[in-house]
Amino acid sequence: MLAWLRPGLHIKRWLFLMTLGVAFLGLGIGYFLREIYESYSFPNEVYYLTLQFLPRPVRGGIFLLAAVGMVGVGIAGFSKTLVSAYRPANDSRPMAHVIFGQRHRNRGPRIVAIGGGTGLSMLLRGLKAETDNLTAVVTVADDGGSSGRLRRDMGVLPPGDFRNCIAALADAEPLVTRLMQYRFEEGELKGHSFGNLFIVAMSGVVGNFEAALQETSRVLAVRGQIVPSTLEDVTLEATFQDAPSVRGESKIPESGSPISRLSIIPADPDAHPAAVQAILDADMIVLGPGSLYTSILPNLLVPGISAAIRASSALKVYVCNVATQPGETDDYSAEDHVEAINRHVGAGLFRHMLIHDAVQRPVPSDGRAKPVGVAGRSISGLKLSYADVVSDQNPLRHDSIKLATALIQVWKDGKSSERSVPAA
Repeated sequence: MLAWLRPGLHIKRWLFLMTLGVAFLGLGIGYFLREIYESYSFPNEVYYLTLQFLPRPVRGGIFLLAAVGMVGVGIAGFSKTLVSAYRPANDSRPMAHVIFGQRHRNRGPRIVAIGGGTGLSMLLRGLKAETDNLTAVVTVADDGGSSGRLRRDMGVLPPGDFRNCIAALADAEPLVTRLMQYRFEEGELKGHSFGNLFIVAMSGVVGNFEAALQETSRVLAVRGQIVPSTLEDVTLEATFQDAPSVRGESKIPESGSPISRLSIIPADPDAHPAAVQAILDADMIVLGPGSLYTSILPNLLVPGISAAIRASSALKVYVCNVATQPGETDDYSAEDHVEAINRHVGAGLFRHMLIHDAVQRPVPSDGRAKPVGVAGRSISGLKLSYADVVSDQNPLRHDSIKLATALIQVWKDGKSSERSVPAA
């Protein structure tokens, strides 16, 4: 019962009003009974039902406790019945916690997460517990696997990263989410995931890929919105230090040579208007985690996206990868990640950087992937935040809940810093 009294539920005012109403009702009935007492005597049955044989203070206490108990049970039953129609079937939390969580998320910061691959979906899975005001800006450069086949055969944007984001943000039954991630293992559909085929089929039904994302998100009760960085058919091209340049996102990590330059073809695709608007309206913009050259930079190379980030007044945070990625960022430090972004889109795109605190919890090396560290624990021009954000199951990867908690703390610290700055 105490959970119903916590701040933020907007319940206490109505509980007080109901209690006051019950008290007034009892007072009104008492006045009528007073008149009856002066003129008539209660029948014996009523005499005993109203406990007239007990002292008046005892009677008052008994009826008061009974009234509080009945009102409490009634409110709980009424609330459970009313909210059950909107409560996810797999949510077993007490109703007060469900309502508080919903109000907490509704008031959460407006966050734009930019990236792709498993890093973006992992981040979204944690952030959806903190806020409903989420926008995922997703790269469209994927050309491998099921997404690449559908892109070439059907002429659609690669659906794989969008499918992962939808599954991460969905409030649907777990079985439905598993269905979206199901991958066929035999026949002509071998290698395709059901979710990819579903999104492509939906685009054929509703007419375009944008509408397909919206309708799929609606069907699966997705929190927030998922938008591509651009609607144009873009191709990644990487130039290496000591190897021929290659085209295609899936081929870039195969070279094994350090990447000197990444570009997209065409060089100046139009940014998606919804992505630009979300960035301009955001309270916080999060870049990463994820593959630096094939998930993060492809979004930033869309001129309208990087321009919107610079123009936004949001807190801008780059989440550095926990470990290097073979074929892309071999032997990279945190400074190297920053330098690569600055080299492609210019310095000053973000001012904050969140890094795993390897001092608190060291990250092991698996032979190919190595921990990403910072020499001297500082980078010129950046405010660094350290936190334990690695997964207990795989210490070379982020944990979604830990990362989301750390980012919300960075945002709160940033808001506190703004309030502490005296007005000019």
